[in-house]
Amino acid sequence: MRDTENRLVYSTETGRIDKPAEKPVRPKGDGIVRIQRQTSGRKGKGVCLITGIDADDAALAKITADLKKKCGCGGSLKDGVIEIQGDKRDTLKTLLEGLGYNVKLAGG
Repeated sequence: MRDTENRLVYSTETGRIDKPAEKPVRPKGDGIVRIQRQTSGRKGKGVCLITGIDADDAALAKITADLKKKCGCGGSLKDGVIEIQGDKRDTLKTLLEGLGYNVKLAGG
C-alpha cells in the first residue's frame, strides 16, 4: 500500500473538543455580611444587596427564601448575592444578626 491510499479520514483525537467549563469560585469573605442599597440600572427601583455570606448555593437559597418571607417582599439570588426588593436594610440587619452573622450597612 502506498501512503496516498492510506489516508486518515476521521479522528476523535483532535479538533474542536471543548473542555467542560469550571464553576467560578467565589472568594472567601472576611466574615462580615454587608447590606447595601442600590438603584442604578433598575429604573429608580431600589433593592438591598446582601454580600459576604460564606455558604453553598442551597444554604443561600434557604436564607433568601426566609428573608423574603419575613420582609414580605420579593427578591432573588444571583451569583452568591442576595437581592431583596425595597429599602429594608434595618429589618434585614436585625434578621441576619439573629442568625448569628456580623452585619454592616455599606454605602451611603
